Amino acid sequence: MQFKSLALFCDVAHFRSFSRAAEAHSVTQGAVSQSMNALEQQLGVKLLDRSKRPLCLTKAGATYHAGLKRILGEYRALEQEIRCLGTRLQGLVRVATIYSVGASYMPEALATFAQLHPEVEVRIEPGKPARVVEMATSGEADFGLVSYPVSARGLKSTLWLSEPMRLIASPGHLLATEQAVSLAQLHQLPMVGFDTELKVRREIDHYLTQVGVRPRYQMEFDNLDSIIRAIEAIRGIGILPEAAVRREIANGNLRIVACPELLLRRPLGIIRRRSGSLSPAAIEFAEMLLGRTLDPASKRSG
Repeated sequence: MQFKSLALFCDVAHFRSFSRAAEAHSVTQGAVSQSMNALEQQLGVKLLDRSKRPLCLTKAGATYHAGLKRILGEYRALEQEIRCLGTRLQGLVRVATIYSVGASYMPEALATFAQLHPEVEVRIEPGKPARVVEMATSGEADFGLVSYPVSARGLKSTLWLSEPMRLIASPGHLLATEQAVSLAQLHQLPMVGFDTELKVRREIDHYLTQVGVRPRYQMEFDNLDSIIRAIEAIRGIGILPEAAVRREIANGNLRIVACPELLLRRPLGIIRRRSGSLSPAAIEFAEMLLGRTLDPASKRSG
């Protein structure tokens, strides 16, 4: 059983999509389907329920996924350890990130990378999406981390994560104690949201409009931190990436309100210049984030 097939299955399970897994591995959707069929035949059990959209894991698939994540994680940690024994990376890596990614994912990533490569300095440059794109395009940053990544002239993107969007409320909000709410309950409900100029706001509005729901935004901001603080201050509610509010959920300042109909996800990705190449240290940090190999074109020759 090939390692690549196992990693591919984990991404299918994570993204709940053949097409997104195919994009992440730079293969065709047909190749993903064939690989999953072969894996199921070899194991003699169905791992994926393809009758649902998005697809979901069977009981056997969920058990297999949980075990594989642990095994692949241990393998990658061992791989990183062996690499460290062979060479010691040095230098500076500059990473531009949108504010939410910088706050949500970078502290843990920096701590892990510092243990693996203590002689590499990783400098995080938070900014608005347009600024992150500018820094990645100009080479001011080695690469950028953005939501809704797209490839463009002079810029290429690699899908990194697909994070769930959740209904987040202050404990004092009228829906905070509900066991579950429907999307219909959000119609004309006062909410705190993203500014209309942001892609995430347009995606949220489009998703809700499709089911006839039009929330009434009482406050709008261009960054997640301001939205979180506003929800806390006015005992409000909003739709936010789950990862962005982990700390507030843990300390009880905010709550996740169960909304089974809310299946919206926000893609995150790595963007970088098409021309030129990344330093070994930058490649190592990007690959640690991805949990897989960055495309060969990004690597220096020699």
